[in-house]
Amino acid sequence: MKLYFAKGACSLVPRIIINELNIPCEFESIDMKTKMTESGKNFHDINPKGYVPTIVTDDNQVLTENAVILQYLADHYGATLLPGTNDFHRYQILEWINFIATEIHKNFSLLFKPQYPQEVKDIQMSLLQQKFAYVDKQLSKTTYLSGDNFSLPDAYLLVMLTWTTHFKFDLNSLTHVVRFFNMMLDRPSVKKSLQEEGLHMHSSS
Repeated sequence: MKLYFAKGACSLVPRIIINELNIPCEFESIDMKTKMTESGKNFHDINPKGYVPTIVTDDNQVLTENAVILQYLADHYGATLLPGTNDFHRYQILEWINFIATEIHKNFSLLFKPQYPQEVKDIQMSLLQQKFAYVDKQLSKTTYLSGDNFSLPDAYLLVMLTWTTHFKFDLNSLTHVVRFFNMMLDRPSVKKSLQEEGLHMHSSS
């Protein structure tokens, strides 16, 4: 398997799961400005959408979109992270992945674009605060997003929280989110993934 990634981008999510499950995998970085791979290929030839994450499976199939890649990794390599279709908990886990993808990740996208004025970004920041407040309420009841065991959406939420440090979000009022963030930064698969991408994250107060 190969994961195409960009440093600190949302491709960090499947990297964490790959490391969590000890899946043999190659990693190749993408220059998101030129859309060239580390080995000099046109990334559009691999993924016409031109964004990460993208995985090429052992049998040379290409998958994009975090929500689908995470499901694939768990179904094929780590059933403990995603129960089977006869277990309702599976759908609660997928529900959280979908929430993070559509309500948090999507709202972050605009903040990375320099062409948008600051007042528009301020509105996005306010929306994101509301979404994180909802997550905080959930984490007041459970250790992880979907219960007391680590699962797929926890890796996704962790990466979104690393982005809050870039945009200087104030998470201090979200005590359960901060607790979760610090706990996840201590997880071996997260530490390894951050180290592999040369990222230095510090626990929040």
